[in-house]
Amino acid sequence: MIDLKRLRDEPDYRRGIERKRVGEGLIDEVLALDAERRALVQEVEALRARQNAASKEIGKAAPDERPVKIEAAAALKDELSAREKELQVLDARLRELALQVPNPADASVPDGGEDDGEVLRVVGDTPPPPPLDHATYSEAMGFVDTKHAAEASGSRFAYIMREGALLELALVNYAMSTIVRHGFTPVVTPALVRERTMEEAGFFPTDRAQVYDVDGGELFLLGTSEVALSALHRAETLASEELPARYVGLSTCFRREAGTYGKDTRGIFRVHQFDKVEMFSFTEPEHSVEEHERILAIEEEMIGALGLPYRVTNIAAGDLGAAAAKKFDIEVWLPSEGAYREITSCSNYTDYSARRLGTRVKGARGSRLVHTLNGTGIAVSRMLVLLFEHYQQADGSFEVPDVLRPYTGFTTVAASSNRR
Repeated sequence: MIDLKRLRDEPDYRRGIERKRVGEGLIDEVLALDAERRALVQEVEALRARQNAASKEIGKAAPDERPVKIEAAAALKDELSAREKELQVLDARLRELALQVPNPADASVPDGGEDDGEVLRVVGDTPPPPPLDHATYSEAMGFVDTKHAAEASGSRFAYIMREGALLELALVNYAMSTIVRHGFTPVVTPALVRERTMEEAGFFPTDRAQVYDVDGGELFLLGTSEVALSALHRAETLASEELPARYVGLSTCFRREAGTYGKDTRGIFRVHQFDKVEMFSFTEPEHSVEEHERILAIEEEMIGALGLPYRVTNIAAGDLGAAAAKKFDIEVWLPSEGAYREITSCSNYTDYSARRLGTRVKGARGSRLVHTLNGTGIAVSRMLVLLFEHYQQADGSFEVPDVLRPYTGFTTVAASSNRR
């Protein structure tokens, strides 16, 4: 949630929000409600003080004066009660609108939308397309079965089969072991969370259309484990020596992919269910920029070790999610498309989620909201797509990347016309 005081007092803070292309009039409406609320709070406090004074006068009054004093105190009580109810309604409306206001984009983020990100660096040479694209190849090798998955569950689901399943587990184990080596605590998170948890993590209300709900909206399936990880320190005040607190979560993730009709319909690049390893950090505010670069470096280390050509992009303000003040995407070359495709991202949410979560740090500088950050370790289905193209051999066989071989137990998978 945004800082209303900063929104009132700091033009650059407002400008950072406007760069995200928020709904017309939303900021002004929030500010108007905030001003109305602050005025009503003053009125309520004044009425409360008058009521307290009137109660004291009753005890001091002569017997014949008490009925008048009691009547006056009762009138004040009724007036106060009415104003407090007005304040409750106003508080709810202000909160509803304030939750829709995104975190301001950082000054180092470029202006613009989806096509305006700043490419920071390009690593590796881009190979030509392989004999078969990822969808055709994975089905031919028996790694992926979308036909029977569609019969069982519908479109955008898949069975990961045979060596493909072992490759999936290898990717998870490789990512977890690498990230744990960098000082992150491993966590297997719940796959279902409350609505409150989604809201406090910064996903609701803006991303609600992407999330599956169950039990009539009592619980929601995770779209990423960062939601569950954010709640590990909900409503807690941490000591400065406890930070940074770093976690790496493993979860199966679920996304509706609303608004993506016709996009990536073949293969498993864009599916409703996938496994993902996710990094999450709680830091002191002055260290979040450094932590952001640290998470990005770990992502680059893993993708580089897998031998994949990639580029790093500083995402433009209009393409940032509601919670992110800044986001780096790593986009890997997909040969069959002749294009870079996003495979990991890492975001600095600054104090946006922490304000909702009530997560603070107490140290020499007093009690302050922490900053939270997250970054993809491995989004398995997308990584498999890339491996199917980059490690597909001319004879149709598949070669396992060196870093995954300790986890798979095999180095190659021979081509076969009858693998089913």
